[in-house]
Amino acid sequence: MEDGTFKSPGDCADTAYDVRQWDAREDCEVRQILDRVADKWSLLVIALLDECSMRFTELRREVDGISQRMLARTLRHLERDGLVERTVHPVVPPRVDYALTPLGRSLHSTIKALVDWTERHQAEIASARNA
Repeated sequence: MEDGTFKSPGDCADTAYDVRQWDAREDCEVRQILDRVADKWSLLVIALLDECSMRFTELRREVDGISQRMLARTLRHLERDGLVERTVHPVVPPRVDYALTPLGRSLHSTIKALVDWTERHQAEIASARNA
């Protein structure tokens, strides 16, 4: 790239850990990925699928408060991002299982670290909220 030439607004691959970029650039893929994996439904689905593969109805039963439409959408997005794989078994009635991919399993370990931190510090956070 020539001196004085700016990268396109959507190019955020080179940015060092600059949090300001996540809010300023809606077209940044880092922001899009974080939005996807950090939403509450995705976190719950990823945590549940770490234990074993599950069918749609099993997931719906386990994820309290999720609608059928939202679960389908969440699974579709996670599959598109390569975090969840969908296996259709050729039986009658059709059977579909969802499982984490290796990429999804690596994300789960990061999520688990965040949950562990939260559990260790929940009393401190509760005290701060009360103050």
